Amino acid sequence: MSDAFTAAPPFAVFLNGSYGVGKTSVLDHVGNLLADADRPFSLMDVDWFHRSWPVAGHDPDNTAIEAQNIAAVWANYRTAGPRQLVMSGVLVEPADVRRSADAVQMPIRSVRLVASPQTLEARLGRRYDGARQQELRWHLERAADLQERQAVADLDELVLPTDEHSPAQVAQRVVEHFGLVTA
Repeated sequence: MSDAFTAAPPFAVFLNGSYGVGKTSVLDHVGNLLADADRPFSLMDVDWFHRSWPVAGHDPDNTAIEAQNIAAVWANYRTAGPRQLVMSGVLVEPADVRRSADAVQMPIRSVRLVASPQTLEARLGRRYDGARQQELRWHLERAADLQERQAVADLDELVLPTDEHSPAQVAQRVVEHFGLVTA
């Protein structure tokens, strides 16, 4: 393992995007690329870190609980030694970035994954089968709006379309952009 990979990383990578853009699939492939490069890493799909109901009165969007969960998981990962943190989830406003950065105690550098409405509909349709039509409608009604809000917020240093690229191809672009693997 290279000495460059034994130091604490200076930033966390965040794969940002709306529902159905491929964040989780790309996250998995980023992990594969880092493992192949013998680069220590930890992955977090933070969409699962706020899935709790009913919400607390003081935290109606479960953002505080999400940040607490991120901090706890990151603290556990750090006990194994220095590693590159790569997260996936949804960032919509500067406060989201600050909250995540505070939770991991390092800067967040994000890449926004995007897809056409047709691609989002097809992917979400595969995710939510016939028994989950209410969830499908909920996500479809919000996906395009969320993607537009993220575009307007402009929080990301790179925007990658996922329509015509495999998750492995998008992951390769991510690790190259951040210089996470050496040739």
